[in-house]
Amino acid sequence: MNQNDDEVQSLWGKLDPESFGDRATREKAIVDDFNLFLGSSSEEEDEEEEQEHSDVAWIKSTRIESTNQVLKSKTLRCKYEKLVSICDDVPSWAQPAFKGIKNLNPVESQLYKPALFDSKNLLFCAPPCTGKINVAVLSILRQLDPSDDEQNSIIVYVAAMSALVADVLSHRLGSYQVTVTELSGGDEKLSTSVRGGARVIVTTPENWDIFTKKPDNSVHTQLVRLVIIDDILLLQHPTRGHVLEAVVARTLMQTREAGTRLVGLSPALQNSADVARFLKVDLNTGLFKFTCHCKPVVQPIGCNEKPFQSMDTICTDKIILTAAREHQVLVFVHSKKDAERTAKALQDATDMIKTVKTGAREFIENEIAKVASDDLKVLLPRGFALLHAGLTKGDRQIVRTLFEKKHLLVLISTRSEVWGMDLSAHTVVIKGTEEYCPENGKWMELSCMEIMRMLGVAQRDQGPGHGIIITGEEKVQYYRSLMAGQLPIESQFISKLADQLNVAIVLGTVQNAKMACDWLSHTYFYFCILRNPKLSGLLPLPEDRTMERTIADLIHSAAAILDKNDMIKYDRTNGDFQATELGCFASYHCIAHGTIATFNKHLKPRMTDVDIYRLLSLSEELKYVAVRQDERKELAELYSSGGIQNSIEESLDRRSAKINLLLQAYISRLPVESLSLTSDMHYIAESAGRLVQVLYKMVSRQGWAQLAKEALQISIIIRERMWSDQKCL
Repeated sequence: MNQNDDEVQSLWGKLDPESFGDRATREKAIVDDFNLFLGSSSEEEDEEEEQEHSDVAWIKSTRIESTNQVLKSKTLRCKYEKLVSICDDVPSWAQPAFKGIKNLNPVESQLYKPALFDSKNLLFCAPPCTGKINVAVLSILRQLDPSDDEQNSIIVYVAAMSALVADVLSHRLGSYQVTVTELSGGDEKLSTSVRGGARVIVTTPENWDIFTKKPDNSVHTQLVRLVIIDDILLLQHPTRGHVLEAVVARTLMQTREAGTRLVGLSPALQNSADVARFLKVDLNTGLFKFTCHCKPVVQPIGCNEKPFQSMDTICTDKIILTAAREHQVLVFVHSKKDAERTAKALQDATDMIKTVKTGAREFIENEIAKVASDDLKVLLPRGFALLHAGLTKGDRQIVRTLFEKKHLLVLISTRSEVWGMDLSAHTVVIKGTEEYCPENGKWMELSCMEIMRMLGVAQRDQGPGHGIIITGEEKVQYYRSLMAGQLPIESQFISKLADQLNVAIVLGTVQNAKMACDWLSHTYFYFCILRNPKLSGLLPLPEDRTMERTIADLIHSAAAILDKNDMIKYDRTNGDFQATELGCFASYHCIAHGTIATFNKHLKPRMTDVDIYRLLSLSEELKYVAVRQDERKELAELYSSGGIQNSIEESLDRRSAKINLLLQAYISRLPVESLSLTSDMHYIAESAGRLVQVLYKMVSRQGWAQLAKEALQISIIIRERMWSDQKCL
């Protein structure tokens, strides 16, 4: 730790995530590194194993390389001698949470005792829709046990989509007089809700991260006794994974004495032992890995030339083939425009083919009169429908009812609509595996979590279903490996190490370099580098087998960067850290250290609105916003629409001009047609709101009154979406 600043900058430069290559390169490296099995003989192997093992559950030794040890992990089949009966086996006080359920399924039955009667940490790995919500409810009931002395403890359920989970838990726990609170973004009154008796908090990793960053909320975080994480695959998400790691590490550090219980829910994982160690799970008693013969049969299909046309043809062929057998098909698309295009292609292809299920025409005709959408009036008589946010609530409910009662054979829907309705189908078609990511300013592959959740819809019915993934030719091998459960989860934490260290220092969790090394050992990143440091871009010395020296160098590098940007005070002699006001601003508003460095460099006492927008465009949060060729026409039309209040002196080809234009369009509530521009507009507005608040605090700290007034006015305008010369009425 005696490196000079040049060496520190060199080391930190090697850890720049952009230097690792793009995601496709990293995925290929992972595939090559683990020599993945891509054949289709897994079903034959399962049959041989089933004949060889006649027991209800069997234990299989698998070699897991981690910290140079060979470990044993349980792989359990979805069979059980005796299913847990709700009436006979479950305590009477816990039965109200399972109304309408006669028995727990085979998977849930094996988790029944560890979840309800034990307080140890658990990691539950199983195919989608095999009972994870009931395992979560059992774990929650363990905390609600009337004999438990801690009746004021708090339960946190971390999920990718908190609104759906909150509705389910509110229904399931309604008999226990327990308040289930959804912690949404900007909820400043949660502390009042907790004091009023809210014991179950449902939130996303980002919202819980924001809440736990504030020292004033530590009185509530100290009461947390159970954290349920659904879904563990979030760890691999490029923009959300590091947040989940930070939340878990912070929880473990802050509640070390109280002993908070962690329960992880996940699909099948290749490196489940590493995830189990991260969650402090006992590998012999707390790690449960299930294989299931009712999982869907998944077929990845590649296409190349003219992507949209090729995908439409493949998708239509698969839908017609499945509908001909009178099996229901659920097609996932990623936008309203894509849903309409897919429906048009299917409509043209089914003119000569029967797509209405036998006996369903009468029911469909009775509902058409109630439909408001012209598109649905055309599509419903043909036996298929659309489902997206552009439909009215009544139309969405009609489509849901017809599909649930199996009167419709084909449903083309966006993801969010299906999650809200809990639909299922025999066959699921995922049309395209890319979505626009405004954080990176480009189209990126869907996360593993999203793919697995969509495919899980294909097995909510009785028996196995089918899944079809239509993707690029070069991605077929990757998705075959993903379906086989052979791709490991890799940490994304290193890309945000300096920012997360700053948060820990501001909270007081970390006060010196030694405590920082201990903090880093509570992250999933630590267990990943123990197994394979090369995948994280690290080259440790041969004698550094425990990675202690490498971790110390990482902490020193991150602290030196923060110190250089005046975000902390770093004493290199004894390794002590001290938070600064600037570091507190960045922590509270989730601002990257690179943005603080940019503001420090370019802020001047006198700046115009154009200068402020140009400065915002240089921030780390908005650096990937780009002006694409297909957007220029719509940007020009938007500028000339008359709703832009302030003139833009720059060319619309510049990034700062696009940011300025979309921000004004957001404030003026102007309609934007392009999916990428809509995503960019909302992302810019959300990021600019935080950036301008930090900008205001920084210039106020400098005593620049005129610039502080300008920044404050812009902040209020963005928050209220109303110009200063407009009235509330």
